[in-house]
Amino acid sequence: MPRYAYRDLQPTREAEEVYTRWIEYLDEEITHHSSPALRGELVRDNLHQLALGRPHGGRVAFTLTTELPTQVLQLSVDPANVTLEPEYYGDIDPDRYAPIKPLIWFWQMFDRLPIGLNHWLGFRLRAMLGRHIFKSIGSNVKIFHGVEFSFGYNLTIEDDCVIHKYVMLDDRGELIIKKGTSISDYASVYSHAHDPIDGAIVENRPTVIGPRARLTYHSSVMAGVHVGEDAMLGAMGVATRELGPHTISGGVPARQLKTTREAKRFE
Repeated sequence: MPRYAYRDLQPTREAEEVYTRWIEYLDEEITHHSSPALRGELVRDNLHQLALGRPHGGRVAFTLTTELPTQVLQLSVDPANVTLEPEYYGDIDPDRYAPIKPLIWFWQMFDRLPIGLNHWLGFRLRAMLGRHIFKSIGSNVKIFHGVEFSFGYNLTIEDDCVIHKYVMLDDRGELIIKKGTSISDYASVYSHAHDPIDGAIVENRPTVIGPRARLTYHSSVMAGVHVGEDAMLGAMGVATRELGPHTISGGVPARQLKTTREAKRFE
């Protein structure tokens, strides 16, 4: 079968210069200001221009009921006026989450704007935000739009990983995605589990993927599972226990179907 590597695409020179300056400006501001309030203002001001096409400023006309929808939109670009799902979890560390909440809100809202489908810009913006949100992120990481994560501060993504659209990365109990791993569209990786009787009882279990593992379309890895080096989980598969290195697994629950060496024999 032919091998197709990712193509190297570029925007126009003018667009690349503007995109790069914007990301560098955001990175510098985020680095210099760690307080949730100042980061929130930065996110509010930038989302206001991205979503509404004009700078933030001026008084909101709270007395005009005809402008209520506009007021809701204006207020909701400010992270101080929103709550995110992980904030409701009892095992969250509020002190660790507070400085990164504005950045997570920025990530989520960027992906929901039309420009969120601008992949050249999106790859670079998410990688920059990831350096401030995640426990660690390596080089040459590509994250497509719609990717969700839980706390962020328990997530490690090593070099050369590709995370495709609408993937769920649950890092409540810590998630480590090792070098060269690829996670396909709509896959889910978990690091916490609920008691079958009392859903409020949660057990956090570290989950490790890779290196150079492949989780394919709509597959799921449950909490505490280690997917080994060069292992592959087939489409719709659910890994409930360790997947050994150099194996191809599939099904619900996933079981080993063959080794990668055996698969190469039939190419």
